[in-house]
Amino acid sequence: MSKLETNQVDPATGTTLTLGTSGDTIAIPSGVTLANSGTATGFGISEADVWRYTASTAGPSGDITSNLERADDASSGILGSGMTESSGIFSFPSTGIYMLSMTIGINFSNEADNNANVVANVTINNSAYDAVAFACAGSNSTSNFSRFTVPAQALIDVTDTSNVKVKFTAASFDSGSYLEGSTTQNDTSFMFIRLGDT
Repeated sequence: MSKLETNQVDPATGTTLTLGTSGDTIAIPSGVTLANSGTATGFGISEADVWRYTASTAGPSGDITSNLERADDASSGILGSGMTESSGIFSFPSTGIYMLSMTIGINFSNEADNNANVVANVTINNSAYDAVAFACAGSNSTSNFSRFTVPAQALIDVTDTSNVKVKFTAASFDSGSYLEGSTTQNDTSFMFIRLGDT
């Protein structure tokens, strides 16, 4: 292996310097510090997206297939191309390790309901789904109004964007219990952040 020692490398033409070719590995030894005074692209979080449930629904049961939208407030943002959704099934824009963070708003309106819940389900073969996160709240009173905001998280290894998908299922909501939704704020919401490569 030959060794090149120099203090600066500039491109011969244009303004782009390419290191290696596709499939190569550029090794940075332990103890080396990379100092950046310019603009670095292609590093860090490349995808971040938030979707929300848009309508408060009494006694929902089964897969959540409608009333879903990307958060679109004036202050909302999206990083990358974002998730795509079809009939409640969310597909990922690229492979990687994703953090799923869901926050579920549950409203017990004078209702004794001890186990209203929403489950995040993931498939790795575009067919069979597995529960990976569970948000649950309960009330044992029929005379008092109760509201809960319940979080749940999961890490999802997206190895194939055609096969790895997510859907959400509501269960055990009695008729007087509501899954809260809004078109103007995130009452029930689902956040997807790509943390890094798979």
